[in-house]
Amino acid sequence: MRNRYLDLLRSLAIVRVVVYHVTGWATLTLVFPAMSVMFALAGSLMAASLTRAGPAAVGRRLRRLLPSLWVAAVVFVPAMLFTGLPVSPRVLLWLFPIADPPANNWGALALSVIWYLRDYLWFVFASPVAFWLFRRAPLPTLLAPYLLLVTIEVGIYPAPPMLREFGLYFGAWLLGFAHHDGMLRRLSSRVLFPLALALAAAGGAWIIAHPGPRGYDLNDNHLGNALWSAAFILIVLGRAPAGVAWLSRSRLADRAVTVLNRRALTVYLWHMPFVVALTPLVDVVGWSHQDPVGLAIRVLLVFALVGLVTLAVGWVEDVAARRRPELIPGGSVPPTDVAVQPGGEAADGETAGRAVVPAQRVAGEASAEINAR
Repeated sequence: MRNRYLDLLRSLAIVRVVVYHVTGWATLTLVFPAMSVMFALAGSLMAASLTRAGPAAVGRRLRRLLPSLWVAAVVFVPAMLFTGLPVSPRVLLWLFPIADPPANNWGALALSVIWYLRDYLWFVFASPVAFWLFRRAPLPTLLAPYLLLVTIEVGIYPAPPMLREFGLYFGAWLLGFAHHDGMLRRLSSRVLFPLALALAAAGGAWIIAHPGPRGYDLNDNHLGNALWSAAFILIVLGRAPAGVAWLSRSRLADRAVTVLNRRALTVYLWHMPFVVALTPLVDVVGWSHQDPVGLAIRVLLVFALVGLVTLAVGWVEDVAARRRPELIPGGSVPPTDVAVQPGGEAADGETAGRAVVPAQRVAGEASAEINAR
């Protein structure tokens, strides 16, 4: 049985990611640090899978993650090859992206969200060892990625970009471990809220002192992002409600949450190509980023186009999860809201979590990666 509160969080995170990519509003990253939340949820679900299946959970997670990527690759890789992408063995990384797959100019932007799958793969591979360490020394294991990130950001250790991303997002993944084990729920309010406040204050101060090219956008500031997101995760997971029974009272909202969860990877992979394709078209008719009506139309168009693609290929996520394929998920039996005990988790009906940061890129690709969050 699923935990609908986690489903709701993931749905909100996916919607926030799409809206952010269309609008470019940096404030959205502060209001809801979606990528870190998605990694935390994925970490919680990975911990649940490891508890049930041990190291075999790695293979199960890869089985759920890769088929949707392969569907996108079947469409975009030939298109990039026909438009200037050199043929090389690195093209095979589109089958198993343990490093950034090659892309041409337009593909580097339209498919920049691939960083999330790359990081996700490495986190899955690291999880059996990390979970073993976490069970034996939870606090040192939890702090390790954040301490690594601090040493990088203050200049003590000039690490490659991949390690910087590891410090940022694997910390959120481990907070998911803590959620699964009930560690966050067991924190008393006298500890949790002051801790979250301190992390948010430190993160906010670092962000203000180190603004990026887009101002106070979390994606431009790794350490500020990590601290701010950790505070957010502590609250939304540490004080997670036992259930969201109110959700079932609205059939439309309940069905939307189900669809977004079971098609989360499809939505994530396909929304950015439409954002990129629509931008020059809507600029022609004057729907600028300063026009609220134009922005609203752009958001609706992207969701509409993603919806069409999801109808066409979203069933691949059902096949990958060994579910009966459905055109629109959740039509038969509505999911049951359950209370998750401190040490428990929803069953393995979860969808893959999402989000990002890259290995070394050339200058032209760096901006594409930054915009993919």
